[in-house]
Amino acid sequence: MAQYDVFANPSSSATTGIPYVVVLQSDLLDALATRLTIPLAVLDFAGKVPTALCPVVMVKGKRLHALAHYAAPLPVKVLRRPVDNVAAQASALVAAMDAVLSGF
Repeated sequence: MAQYDVFANPSSSATTGIPYVVVLQSDLLDALATRLTIPLAVLDFAGKVPTALCPVVMVKGKRLHALAHYAAPLPVKVLRRPVDNVAAQASALVAAMDAVLSGF
């Protein structure tokens, strides 16, 4: 499992609005039984989305928003097979986490 791998959301009750999660945790912590993840959500509403906090991430041709303020650890055993890797979009994900932790 690599940093920025994308997995199907293991929560079957939330997959409609949040089809994927992305691993943000460094590969240096692979010995841990959990991975820090950010949910990737479909946001279909007319309101403005705070892009610094919820950047757009492209996964398999779909436009999703990373909900950094909902970052959470998930057990490795529930993350089956990666469907994509979004390392090319890492700077937006890290900036979103910076916004959560530092406020800017």
